[in-house]
Amino acid sequence: MAREQAAAELFFALGDPTRLSVVRKLGAGGALSATALSDGAKVTRQAIAKHLQVLEGAGLVSHEKRGREVVYALETRRLADARAFLDNVSAAWDRALDRLRDMVEEPPRAPKAGARRTS
Repeated sequence: MAREQAAAELFFALGDPTRLSVVRKLGAGGALSATALSDGAKVTRQAIAKHLQVLEGAGLVSHEKRGREVVYALETRRLADARAFLDNVSAAWDRALDRLRDMVEEPPRAPKAGARRTS
């Protein structure tokens, strides 16, 4: 259950368009400040800072103080965790679809010798 809770927190954090944009910017630009992340955003720097707290709580970003500035960096391990979770879900669906295909495509069985038909 702890694994599912961790996945839920991760996908909750990624489920917001603003937070997803922040993750994309960090992935493309390396470590950035909240001010840099708010450039071009439709929300304030303070809102970005709150979104960063959610992302950090889910382990998706970490922060480091550089002089007077705090910069945030993407934690790619957590993105790998998200991908692994989705890969497992995908594999389970593939197995279920394979079982369904086998059932649907299986040729009809011939009745056993001596078996009575009920029609």
